[in-house]
Formats: sequence, structure tokens, C-alpha cells
Amino acid sequence: MMNRRVVVTGLGMVTPIGNDVATSWKSALEGKSGIDRIQSFDASAFGSQIAGEVKDFDPSKYLGVKEVRRFDRFVHFGVAAGLMALEDSGMEITDEFAPEIGCAIGAGIGGLPVICANDQAYHERGPRRISPFMIPGCIINMASGQLAIMKNLQGPNIAHVTACSTGLHAIGEAMHIIRRGDATAMVAGGCEATIHPIGLGGFDSMHALSRRNDDPATASRPFDKDRDGFVMGEGAGVVVLEELEHALARGAHIYAEIVGYGLSGDAYHITTPSTDGPARCMRMALRNAGLKPEDIQYLNAHGTSTSVGDANEIKAIKEVFGEHAKSLVVNSTKSMTGHLLGGAGGVESCFTIKAIEEQISPPTINVFEQDPECDIDCCANKARPMAIEHAMKNSFGFGGTNSTVIYRRWKA
Repeated sequence: MMNRRVVVTGLGMVTPIGNDVATSWKSALEGKSGIDRIQSFDASAFGSQIAGEVKDFDPSKYLGVKEVRRFDRFVHFGVAAGLMALEDSGMEITDEFAPEIGCAIGAGIGGLPVICANDQAYHERGPRRISPFMIPGCIINMASGQLAIMKNLQGPNIAHVTACSTGLHAIGEAMHIIRRGDATAMVAGGCEATIHPIGLGGFDSMHALSRRNDDPATASRPFDKDRDGFVMGEGAGVVVLEELEHALARGAHIYAEIVGYGLSGDAYHITTPSTDGPARCMRMALRNAGLKPEDIQYLNAHGTSTSVGDANEIKAIKEVFGEHAKSLVVNSTKSMTGHLLGGAGGVESCFTIKAIEEQISPPTINVFEQDPECDIDCCANKARPMAIEHAMKNSFGFGGTNSTVIYRRWKA
């Protein structure tokens, strides 16, 4: 059993605040909100009419005309972010190396719009109007599958589906694949595109979404006393993970080292979180990394802006970190992007890695009056330069599925 060191050598993002890493990161540091009234369909009949939509995205920059038409929007995002990450890594994929590089890009829900469109075609015009491309166009593993086909990635090809923990589970499991010697590099992360009447309606009927329709930019309010639910987002975040010696040998730019991964199940309730599951998850990541709680300086929280979820996560953080929790910066970039569901862990990992590289925490915006139950340093409203040696990233999902990853600052 190997235990090889794994580093991050490429980043790719499509988000509500930018269609690439540079734009998304700049927007995050500026505290720019990507949330507005929904433009892709008429949402006036819904209680929540706002979302973090990706703007001015052209999938034909990344896929051929036929592929754009056949694949759901989440595949467009996942492939785009994957291609960006691979280009950023500078990795040459030769025929000899192709079996050594794999792909793990998941989604929490997948191709809901394609499924709904074909269901409508069936009811209006009969079964012959169901597209023969419906199934490959909507199944969750097609972001990984299509990227692998396009770039000849012949290593492990998988797609995780763990609700809002998806992207982070994909990155953590990809790390283990490399550690144990089953691949030399992995393209890993998550994507999502379910801002659609059925997707919005499903969450809205649960009263899980913010209904601050008159002020969309301030609707996502993690840790704020007056938060009233999360805001749906869409997009993708993908990283290239690589075995350290291989990265060094080819002179790759190393963003950070991935050193710890934890995962757990609440076994408690389908939607209501427990404190125990997230706490065990964070402790496992620390143990896996060989670190103590006081070794962490920055934590990018799950922080969705729900009344129960935010307070529960902070309680779990306090259980794990004890007195050191007062010294942590615990922010939520979902205040700007909204909640990307299965894509959240990938996008927020990219933000966390950039925070380590540039030694600065993005802000949690829209903190007007901080909830006393969330009494942590959330880097409220303004980015802050700070020393970050180790950073933790949390993602938690429906069904009580939890994931935590720890990244370390790279020093040559």
C-alpha cells in the first residue's frame, strides 16, 4: 500500500461570479455577488425568484456544436472547468501517459433539464419524440466521461453522487487513488446546473430557499442573524491532482498540497444535520493529515445560509477546535456564489487553494448583524490578508453525507 504525496497543479472554474479562475477569484476578493433575479425562465410564480446563474457562458468554446446540443448544461460546465484545469496544469497527455491520468467529476442532481424536456416531449408528442441522446446527455458520469474522451484520459473514470458533498468527495477520493498508486494524476471536482422550474420548485416547496426577491445581492447571508435560506447557484469547480514527484520532475506550478481527507455519515435525518457527523468528519481529516486542530488557520465552511445548517456547522467546529476556534477565520464564499450543490466543493476548493497561494481570505459578504450562535471570525464583508499554512474545506449533503479536505501551503 503506497502513501504518495499529492499536490494541486491545475484549477478550473465556471461560477456565477466569473467564467474562469482569474475572474471568479477577483470577484470573490472584491466581495461581488453573483445573485440576481432568475433570467433563464419566468420564476414569478415561485416563492423564491432568485439564483446565482452563470452569465455569458459559451459552451461552444469547449464542445462541438453537436455535443453542446446533446449534453445537459451541467456537462458543459464540468467539461469546461476540466479543460481549463488541464490547460492550467501544463500536463502533456501522451499515449504512454494516458492510462496514468483519470477523471472524477461528479454532480449532485445531474441532467434535470434534459430529463424534463424529454418528459414534456413524450407527453406532448409520444415516445418517438424521446431523444436517443437523452440518457448519455443527462447521466451524471458524462462530465467525466466526455472530458476523458476529449483528452484521452484512460485512468480511473468515476463520478461521485453525494448531494452537496459531491465535489469534495470527488477530490478526496481522487487523492486516495493517487496515494495508493492507481493513478499518477486525476482531474477531480463537481458541477451542477439545476436552476430550472423543477429544481427551484423542489427546494422552494421545502422552504429551504431565500425569498429575499427584492434584494437578490444580499439574499445569501451565511452566519447573519436574518438569513432566511440558501440561494441556488450553478457552475463547476475542478482541480488537477498529481503525484508530487511527477509534478516536480516536469517543473509544474504547484498551488498547494492536499494532505487530509475525512468523510462520515450522520445516520440521523435525511435533511436535518447533526453535529456529530461533521465533527467526526473534520477529526478524520485532521488525523489523516497528521495535524492538530491548532495547525489550521483558515476554514472555508459549508455555510449555506440556512438557519439550522450554519449554526450546526459552527457548533461542530467548536467541538473539534475548542479554544482554537476563536483564532480561526471561518468564511463562506457561498455568500457570493450561492450554493452550487454538487459543484460547491469543487468551486470552494479552488477558492481555498487560491486563498492559501495568495495568503488572503475572501470575505463572507452580507453580514449585517452576526448571529450570536455563529460567533466566529467569518471575515465579514471585506477580504483580509492573513498567514495560511493549512486550510480546511467542509461540504455536507442531504442524507447526512459529510466531507472535509485539508490543503497545505506549498513551499518549494
